[in-house]
Amino acid sequence: MPTLAAGNKGFTLIEMLVVLAIIAIGTAGVSLSLRDATQSALERDAQRLAALLDTARAQSRATGVPVVWQAQASGFEFQGLLRPNLPRQWLDAQTRAVNAQALLLGPEPIIGAQAVALSHSANPAAMLWVSTDGLHPFTVQASPPMDSAGAR
Repeated sequence: MPTLAAGNKGFTLIEMLVVLAIIAIGTAGVSLSLRDATQSALERDAQRLAALLDTARAQSRATGVPVVWQAQASGFEFQGLLRPNLPRQWLDAQTRAVNAQALLLGPEPIIGAQAVALSHSANPAAMLWVSTDGLHPFTVQASPPMDSAGAR
């Protein structure tokens, strides 16, 4: 039976495979933890806008006063709130509403389907849509919402 020489410092195949597996797992973990900062900022602004639109919609229904959301050059505005205490600026100054039309948020319990597209000036091609079908709360989508005919 062959034996290893006393001074041989080689590695076995299993030891090499274990080291490669550890390196692969570490590399995968690092690559998953590195996210695009502009996309993260855009996602935060989109989630926040969805929450703000739902809040304004609830206030509109509670007071019976129509509330309109409108994009501005440096942020956005809620018109019609009796207590205008909602934020008016994006979390990231480079977030923009793309071709945004005014959104009517109430006071009716069912509003029309509405959406607003958001982009980041550092990466205008990456867009997120904040939308509602008029019955459900506003949600964030990575693709344009479908209209009533099923088209995007």
